[in-house]
Amino acid sequence: MLVAEEAVEIRVLRRQGKSIREIARRLDVSRNTVRRYLRGEGLPHYEREARPSKLNSYKHYLAERVKAAAPDWIPATVLLRELKALGYAGGISILKDHLTTLRPVARPEPLIRFETEPGRQMQADFATIRRGRDRLAVFIATLGWSRATYVEFVTDERLETLLGCHERAFYFFGGVPREVLYDNMRTVVTDRDRYGPGLHRYNRTFLDFAHHHGFLPRLCRPYRAKTKGKVERFIGYLRASFYIPLASQFSPEGLKVDRDTANARVGTWLRVVANARVHATTGEDSFDAPRAGAGASAANAHVVARSDWEHSREAPDPAATWLSASAAGVRRADHRGRG
Repeated sequence: MLVAEEAVEIRVLRRQGKSIREIARRLDVSRNTVRRYLRGEGLPHYEREARPSKLNSYKHYLAERVKAAAPDWIPATVLLRELKALGYAGGISILKDHLTTLRPVARPEPLIRFETEPGRQMQADFATIRRGRDRLAVFIATLGWSRATYVEFVTDERLETLLGCHERAFYFFGGVPREVLYDNMRTVVTDRDRYGPGLHRYNRTFLDFAHHHGFLPRLCRPYRAKTKGKVERFIGYLRASFYIPLASQFSPEGLKVDRDTANARVGTWLRVVANARVHATTGEDSFDAPRAGAGASAANAHVVARSDWEHSREAPDPAATWLSASAAGVRRADHRGRG
């Protein structure tokens, strides 16, 4: 079989008026070969030798991880971290290409984003992770400007649980925002628009709590939970990037993630992954690196972060036993420029 260059030369020589005999003599091929290529069989096709993919050794692992997480889905970024720990030397592109063969990527719904100035707003909500007798839920608080987020897993959504989560979130951020946005939590509001449009009757204990800490409770529009889209989006991110990968590590043994295990792991995930991301809207990470080192005291970290909050009250010290000093060292206020 002739190479492509020889096939082209046959046709060029023929267009130049050379006879089949002359072309065959020049290229040292038979006249039948010249005739065959002149009849238009096309150029020869090269078949590149297939090289083994860097992902080949890990495809079984990926299939098992996807199977363990089903019907949920583990993002490619999470699986890439896991593969890197196993020695994978490839990139995320071939990983994503392979994952599309396991499940097509759904197109996200477009959202309209609303921005608030630093120190103004925190969005808070509960999300159910697991129902039933071993119920597991999560409290999430996200700052409106920086998207810095506090996470705490709980087993109920009672008022005392909600208030405790708020105190630990304020301590984590190092200050109190001017307002906190909620949906229609029964522990927050008892009668929406009771005194007129936008004038709600709040739970009295919760209202006293808000007054004590110096923030205003706000409600998102009815049936429009995406009004507080920052925390809503983070719920999905938390499930996909943290909880599902963690749960899938326990599920092959028939075990379930409990509250204490989740809280013991989520602090590191917030510090290393979630709050270390460079956000697409602000172009910055949610928290600076610890200014005083991993061993900094919670009190010192609190003073550093609180200085950046506008019109905020000093956050309480809830003495949360599972919140480590290293996690406290990664505090950053919501007030930071985008320049």
